[in-house]
Amino acid sequence: MAPRLWSCFRNKHASGCGHHEGCSATAEEAAAEGPVLVEMFTSQGCATSPAADLVLSRLGRGDFQLAVPVVLLAFHVDYWDYVGWKDPFGSSQWTVRQKAYVEALGLDTLFTPQVVVQGQAQLPGNDDSALISAITSAPRFPAPTFQQATFSRPTSASLEVTLNGALRTKVDSLGADVMVALYETGLVTDCPRGENKGRVLSNDYVVRKLEKLCTVKDHPAKKTVSGTVSFSLWESFNSSRCGLAVFVQSSSHQIFGSQNFQLPDDI
Repeated sequence: MAPRLWSCFRNKHASGCGHHEGCSATAEEAAAEGPVLVEMFTSQGCATSPAADLVLSRLGRGDFQLAVPVVLLAFHVDYWDYVGWKDPFGSSQWTVRQKAYVEALGLDTLFTPQVVVQGQAQLPGNDDSALISAITSAPRFPAPTFQQATFSRPTSASLEVTLNGALRTKVDSLGADVMVALYETGLVTDCPRGENKGRVLSNDYVVRKLEKLCTVKDHPAKKTVSGTVSFSLWESFNSSRCGLAVFVQSSSHQIFGSQNFQLPDDI
């Protein structure tokens, strides 16, 4: 079953864009290559997504023994909610993000499960061999060094995070956004309806919130940036299951550095 503009994808072709703009790394900086950002667009309402979700979890566990470090994010889209099961983690915001990649990468349609690697290549998320190849061949950039992070809870339903550090990648006049994602792992859902009826679905690295820390232009690699993001929290929020991913994204949606870390247990 395929909606007019999207589908559960079973083909195995990958495509990408090799043109870099907006950011650059010096030879010295490139020697300290950082992680590759892997974004999965998925849905509990898509029959082929659970297999891809498992691939993402296995990546996080280190099952594939990659020499390349990765930062993993799962964006649950909402365009499968009409088929009988509303994904509890689905959001139109993530659908909009996927649409931006469809346009940037010159694609014809949305589909799930889809993986976007470094904002520059895309492929079906349930093809683990192709995904590993895309990760190992992806361009890499120095990881930002946001070593100073301050967490506070202004209310029981909100979290503020203040970050201070260097991007370690030069940003030119085209500019780039520094984005912060709050994600959750270890999620288990009984699915009584839809294409995955009767299955118990496990999801990791599920993006719950995404905020912009700042926008930078003509920014030297070693110059410090700082800012504060505020997240509204969900009822079952448990910091021990959550982490933050910080990444630098150009106006053309390419990724030029990423970093992640777990939240403290006591916030």
